[in-house]
Amino acid sequence: MAPSRRLRRVAASQPGFLNLKTDSGGAALAGGRRKRLNKNKKKSWNKHSDINDVDAFLEDVRLQERTTGGLLSEKSDESLFFLDAGPPKDQRVSQPAEEQKRSKGKAWRPLRIDLILQRDSLVPIPKDVLAYQKPNAKKLRRIAEKAAQLSAKGVVTRRQKRLLNRPPVKERTKKAVTEANNNPNRDYYDMWREEPKDTSDPWFLQQTGKKRVPRPERMNEKPSVLPAVEVIAAGGSYNPEFFSHQALLQEAHNVELKRQKEEDRIAKQLAVNKEHFATEETVMKEQEEAASEEDVAVGAIVMAEKKTERQRRKERVEKLKVQRRQANRAKSDKRQQLFQLNSIKKTIKERETNTKVKQEQRKSNQEAEKAQPRRLGKLKFQPQDMEVQLSNELAGSLRRLKPEGSVLKDRFKSLQKRNLIEPRERAKFKRVLKVKYVEKRAFREIT
Repeated sequence: MAPSRRLRRVAASQPGFLNLKTDSGGAALAGGRRKRLNKNKKKSWNKHSDINDVDAFLEDVRLQERTTGGLLSEKSDESLFFLDAGPPKDQRVSQPAEEQKRSKGKAWRPLRIDLILQRDSLVPIPKDVLAYQKPNAKKLRRIAEKAAQLSAKGVVTRRQKRLLNRPPVKERTKKAVTEANNNPNRDYYDMWREEPKDTSDPWFLQQTGKKRVPRPERMNEKPSVLPAVEVIAAGGSYNPEFFSHQALLQEAHNVELKRQKEEDRIAKQLAVNKEHFATEETVMKEQEEAASEEDVAVGAIVMAEKKTERQRRKERVEKLKVQRRQANRAKSDKRQQLFQLNSIKKTIKERETNTKVKQEQRKSNQEAEKAQPRRLGKLKFQPQDMEVQLSNELAGSLRRLKPEGSVLKDRFKSLQKRNLIEPRERAKFKRVLKVKYVEKRAFREIT
């Protein structure tokens, strides 16, 4: 017997099976010659085995459980069929003539959206066992039973005595606390109701999107007080005045002088003086001086004599005399200060004025530092070169003006100067592998 036919018969013979779906492939399977397949290997079991009948049977059972809550064969006739005789006479209500006309035209049916929201399965939801469990339930039950037994006997426990003897706590007025967002017992706001809504409630403002999130104070602080676009001096115009142009040239000249002095200073530090080279004579002198110093140090260590008790006592007495002399001098200085109160007050006032001046200077320096670029990375900010035209390069009109500089570089330097990005430099290309030159054969043939 074919295995598919045997499975079908076994499924149909199960108690409580009622086939709700028609088997369209039964006639096709019954007729025709069965193909012989090799099933002596486990690899071909799933490939050539037909389990559609078993799947259909299980799907039919699941459908019956979802729709009726169990198998139809196990249900009673009263649960499956009933006689619809209409409502009782006592509960019947006479409808108006207009409603009767409407009801005669078309039967009432629920909306499609209500049908979608209804549960279409009659299988009960599995009980959540964890929802009924309590930590230390047995221990708490044992304690409650023991407390009930003691109360029945009239025995008061130590814990109850402490609770009875506790002084009454004064009731404090609690501060108004906004309820949590995930509180299911809070009021529900109907956005479509006709009554005016209370716009003072923060929960309502947050749900309707009318409450703004407070902006942090640090977000309002700018990293620099410099403007985004700095306007060049009047001397940088295409047709500037003579004195303003000369002032701009003098400023550029000072910048170049400062840069030249810095380069000269570094070159001077790195320069090597030939006079500083060691000659044979200087080397010999240094070696002789080092040898003589070693002999003197060794001789001094060897010739050092141990002090006697009398010398040590004399040193202690001299040390005590010096300490007493210093203490007496300090006392006399304090006595003399009583007669110098006016001068002391004067010096105190001078110190106070000096401290105030220093504080003001420090504040002014801090304000000046706000306009300077900070150290954000390992590189130091290098200002952009001044774009200045010489007197013979002035165009005098916009048509003959020669453009200088780059807008992209100017914006990049502006971002660095305003502490928005750190100073950067172009990455240097470093070749990992050496270049190998090979002479080709064609070149050798020509030569």
